[in-house]
Amino acid sequence: MRAFRLAHTYSIVACDPSVEQLGAAVQSHYFGTGVVVPWVQAGVGAVATQSFVEISYGPLGLAMMAAGKTASQALAGLLAVDPQRERRQVAMVDIHGNVAAHTGVQCIAFAGHRIGEGYSVQANLMAKATVWDAMAEAYEQTKGDLAERMMAALEAAEGEGGDLRGRQSAAMVVVNLQASGPPWMDRWIDLRVDDHPEPLTELRRLLRVRRAYDGWDAAEALLQESDVTPEKIEVAKRRFAEAPDLMPDNPEGLFWFACALAKIGQMDAALPLLRRVYDVQPVWRELPPRLMDAGLLPQDSALLQRLMEAR
Repeated sequence: MRAFRLAHTYSIVACDPSVEQLGAAVQSHYFGTGVVVPWVQAGVGAVATQSFVEISYGPLGLAMMAAGKTASQALAGLLAVDPQRERRQVAMVDIHGNVAAHTGVQCIAFAGHRIGEGYSVQANLMAKATVWDAMAEAYEQTKGDLAERMMAALEAAEGEGGDLRGRQSAAMVVVNLQASGPPWMDRWIDLRVDDHPEPLTELRRLLRVRRAYDGWDAAEALLQESDVTPEKIEVAKRRFAEAPDLMPDNPEGLFWFACALAKIGQMDAALPLLRRVYDVQPVWRELPPRLMDAGLLPQDSALLQRLMEAR
């Protein structure tokens, strides 16, 4: 195996059966750490490979776990044939919650890791030797889904001083614990901040945007079902209201949810949303006729006029 890139950093790999999710998250003073460190596959496991990084630990570790090896067996097998193993820092977790981690003695101080139930946190070239313990405690104490818990771990690391050199990039991947079919259907979160003065702040913002789109999609899907009932309409409205509100920066969710409401005759609910969109970005008034031409709205001139005017 060949040392490919430097990735001095802090990261977490975790398996949370309570929410049926598996993931990894990382931050580093290095460009595009999300391409290098985290490797996650639904129904298999998660790997973080860092320090004097050997990227192949990621795909090979996943392949070995997919073949039936535990996280410990996969990591031990890779370390055994790596002449540079004392420069590596690697953590793995499989879908059964088995965890393994390695911090080589030649990793740059401060370096270390901590294994907990279903997770491992690891860091090297840190400002303080308290980083990985702070990460573990934040992960264990935080409520919510896996993304929220891993985000808390990263923020705790930064709170302890983080990377001695500062910060540059961050990433997070969350998938279903069990594979359900096509890989893209199991991938809930795949966020990367390749170059930013405050990568964790940006990662937190992107996570909020991801949650907004997921909420919008779930609400709109209810209105597109063949048996839309008044009860489903109310549930859809509630789910949409519970999603993060990105207005006025992004009117996307408001517009498409309003169109979905209009399509099923819920004009009294749709028009106030469209007014909010048009007040901020009037150009969106041009979309309803295009949607009608594309067959996405009923061919109805009266409806079109109401959607465009939104009075």
